[in-house]
Amino acid sequence: MLSPSRASAGPRSSCEPAIRVEGLTVKYPGRRRPALEEVSFSVQPGEFVLVLGPSGCGKSTLALCLNGVIPHAIAATMDGHVRVTGLDTRQVPLTRLSQKVGVVFQDPEAQFCLLTVEEEVAFGLENLGVSPDEMPGRIAAALELVGLAELRDRRIDRLSGGQKQRLALACVLAMGPEILVLDEPTAHLDPQAAADLFATLARLKAAGRHTIVVIEHRLDDLMPLVDRVLLFGPEGRLLAEGAPRAVFAGYRQELDRFGVWIPQVTELALRLAEAGFPLDPLPLTLEEAAEALKPHLRWARLRWPPMVDPPAVRPAVEVRRLSYCYPSGPQALREVHLVIPEGSFFTLVGLNGAGKSTLALHLVGVLEPPPEAVWLLGRPLRAYRRGELPRVASYVFQNPEHQFLTSTVYDEVAFGLRAQGLAEREVETRVRTVLEEFGLAALAFAHPFTLSQGEKRRLSVATALVLRPRLLILDEPTFGQDRQTTTLIMTRLRELVRGGGTVVAITHDLRLVAEEASAAGVLVAGQVAFAGPVAKLLGSAPLLRQAGLVPPPLVRLGRRLAERVDRLPLLSTIEHYLAALGAER
Repeated sequence: MLSPSRASAGPRSSCEPAIRVEGLTVKYPGRRRPALEEVSFSVQPGEFVLVLGPSGCGKSTLALCLNGVIPHAIAATMDGHVRVTGLDTRQVPLTRLSQKVGVVFQDPEAQFCLLTVEEEVAFGLENLGVSPDEMPGRIAAALELVGLAELRDRRIDRLSGGQKQRLALACVLAMGPEILVLDEPTAHLDPQAAADLFATLARLKAAGRHTIVVIEHRLDDLMPLVDRVLLFGPEGRLLAEGAPRAVFAGYRQELDRFGVWIPQVTELALRLAEAGFPLDPLPLTLEEAAEALKPHLRWARLRWPPMVDPPAVRPAVEVRRLSYCYPSGPQALREVHLVIPEGSFFTLVGLNGAGKSTLALHLVGVLEPPPEAVWLLGRPLRAYRRGELPRVASYVFQNPEHQFLTSTVYDEVAFGLRAQGLAEREVETRVRTVLEEFGLAALAFAHPFTLSQGEKRRLSVATALVLRPRLLILDEPTFGQDRQTTTLIMTRLRELVRGGGTVVAITHDLRLVAEEASAAGVLVAGQVAFAGPVAKLLGSAPLLRQAGLVPPPLVRLGRRLAERVDRLPLLSTIEHYLAALGAER
């Protein structure tokens, strides 16, 4: 194990830690290796701690240990000790621990039981035996804190994704815990909803009443809140703990090797340092990066290529006047017109509820479009026979579990190949190759539902790519993934495009849009507000505001620098900044 001494968090408080973990080892039945191994650390009251590590390193398992779900409710072998507010989680029942530790998971809907916002917040209080006289005040205070006071009578199924996540947080806050644990809370949120959630966390930290532990991949907007980082390695061991700047600087090689996300402005600074442009101190936030870059601005050397529209090619997808209204529900699509060029990497972006997934489901016939409304590769969708369409187009759902059909990872990848009638020898060859490529070979005979969220996403993408489709549609292909796995997925998608295939990715990750997409479409309230080159989208502040999209960190950094530099072109990727400073390699 690497020594955590390279990253010091500074002097510690002498008071009783809010969290003390000692020698924690957790092993799930049927798994060869522990999910966590010999983990020890402590968290002081009021600290805001960020937990980082590659997919499958045990971060979610740690969250389940902190609130006592392990070992009380999940079958897992647990050695060592976890103490929260001085209580040993082995010795204290879940009902009492839930008043000390509140956990908000990736998927808020998995935590809801009732119909309306107020009823849902009241549910937890009723289970704790809170008196009816006390409930209204606690409900009102929790909803006010997360910005949902005006929606207390709203049905939960009418909330946006961001509102649902804030409701899950309100349900926890109303129960009065001293410790909050959030496990990938922005995984299903659009950029604006994520920004709203981070603003809520900032208010909670400022109030000083909670110790907060966050597992998260979106880091740039979170860093101003973070006091300390816990860095886990791929085998569930704690590699380092300390102040963020010390961990990111001192563990650069490990972060790269294990594929752990760091703030994009910090990644930019480290790349610039390699090219002879050191930024000191190492920036963690946009403000720090803008200040540190000022001495290095030599934009006069820049010769930016003119923006040109791509050449016309045959459409892979053509949508003509498509409208759709869910039964007894909202109008999801309104007269949608959209052309997606063959051989492109096309991204669909927009707020939660804008109609992106509804549109995508029409493209593969899960929702049946009217005749002539959707064309694939020059033919109306409805002209394809039932067994023919899966050979042309594959779809990866936003929730991987919605597409799992078998009891092992191996059979899940093999399912589509067998449905196409391939010989078992060919099936075995292709399945084993894909499992190796996606780092799932060791899990070949595990049940898909026992995988981590990141492993489930990799499996869902693998089941689609093994079919070698001409059109691949993915709903949030990279959510919850570490950098290494994201790079792996993107490499495979680029290979599909280079081979003449077409990728359509629904995503909230505007960094992915900036770095990978050749074109993008924006949906606003079920209508296409924009379709065209990515540079035009990211360069239009009014369009981004209309769509409720928050520009990625490097675009925002470029805009701040543009206030000091005349005629600065759009800078949206690390490569753009390296070129602007004459630092390309």
